[in-house]
Amino acid sequence: MLQFFSKFKTLGIVLLVLSVIIIYAIYTLLTPEKRLPVYQPDMVNTELVDTTVQFVRKYHKIADFELYNQNGDTITKAFYKDKIYIADFFFTTCLTICPIMTDHMVKIQEEIKEDPEVLLLSHTVFPVADSVPVLKEYALDKGVIDSKWNLVTGDKKHIYELARKSYLASKSDGDGGPYDMIHTENFVLVDKNSQIRGFYDGTNPEAIDDLLKDLKILKAEYKE
Repeated sequence: MLQFFSKFKTLGIVLLVLSVIIIYAIYTLLTPEKRLPVYQPDMVNTELVDTTVQFVRKYHKIADFELYNQNGDTITKAFYKDKIYIADFFFTTCLTICPIMTDHMVKIQEEIKEDPEVLLLSHTVFPVADSVPVLKEYALDKGVIDSKWNLVTGDKKHIYELARKSYLASKSDGDGGPYDMIHTENFVLVDKNSQIRGFYDGTNPEAIDDLLKDLKILKAEYKE
């Protein structure tokens, strides 16, 4: 009996390995790859969306924009053409959530600094104080890599309209006037087609980990 099993031992091992390979292949074929949703305004909490776009169900994209970065360069939507990027809203004198968010952006910058497909974009919500020189000083202090990360300022109403109607990241209504203030912790993942693919709490380390995982999933879409 022992001789019988010894004789077929190698064959048994081969069949076992083949079975594992076949089962894994079938599982892989039957399990669809995870894909990120394409967020439309009607999919997002109405508190975060301007009333003029709350019921939009398709074709939503980030609108064109013209702002100025920490080096005084004009930054438009064209700068992010065919790029994935992560956007947020902050101001340099914020002492609550913004320092945490910026630290997390620095972490993301470290992860993507060698990746030509991915960029960062931070909009100041207090442009009257956050001039180009102020943003430059802030960028130098935080270790911002100019080629990867734009800190932008410009017309307040333009920035606030982007936050509310494009990035769907605002927590309050307003007209961009002197007493209007946006204070949001949202990081927004934007794909190469200017579509929103994810929202993340920029103050939560676990959410940042989720963002980096979703970034890999999104990048994989462009390799299919």
